[in-house]
Amino acid sequence: MLQIDSSAMSYRELNDQLRLPETDFTLINCCGQRFLAAGMANRSIAIYGVPGNALGAYLNGARVTVYGNAQEAVGDTMNEGEIVIYGSAGDAAGYAMRGGRIFIQGDAGYRAGIHMKAYEAKAPVMIIGGRAGSFLGEYQAGGIIAVLGLDSNPRARRLVGNFPCTGMHGGKLFLRGDVSEILFPQQVQVRPADEADFDELQPHLEDFCSRFGVSLRKVMDAPFTVVTPDSKNPYKQMYVAN
Repeated sequence: MLQIDSSAMSYRELNDQLRLPETDFTLINCCGQRFLAAGMANRSIAIYGVPGNALGAYLNGARVTVYGNAQEAVGDTMNEGEIVIYGSAGDAAGYAMRGGRIFIQGDAGYRAGIHMKAYEAKAPVMIIGGRAGSFLGEYQAGGIIAVLGLDSNPRARRLVGNFPCTGMHGGKLFLRGDVSEILFPQQVQVRPADEADFDELQPHLEDFCSRFGVSLRKVMDAPFTVVTPDSKNPYKQMYVAN
């Protein structure tokens, strides 16, 4: 594994280094360099510090681990692979992702999972260990998003912000814990998770817990709510002729 001190490197220089063939990397002192690991496959990249926007954009099979926070658009349009963040992520995490998995130990900002979609055998997964901002799952068309609310602060803000699932027309959103204060749009169904739902989610939860040293038993010791679209045309009610 090749170690790179990225403290004095521009994002272009650093990305050029990451293009060396068939090499795993450890990046230290990362500070805002964007587009890291974009489109990469068949390698592992460990990042110490804070990577910039679009980390893992178009990721195509590589595994990226961040030992710190990440900025906006983590996993933008990623196709395959895994991004694990030992911290929190900025806005638009998982934007339009169509495969692979994103595990976030802490919180996610606004519009996490916006335009997430599934394609043939690909079904993306994003698990947020803390809380998420407004517009979670906006226009979601496929895949799984789960928000666990594992922080220990009883006075923390509610599990998700305003306007979750706006325009949702595919996929599933899992919410752990109290959802009584969350306002959902009329175009979705909100119900308790059943056994079939857990069969779908649990393998990913097990891997999430393994990555972050969290007790699966603790995670499962709370109710889960599932949100799904009730129509493939979430805007149907807006038009006179349908």
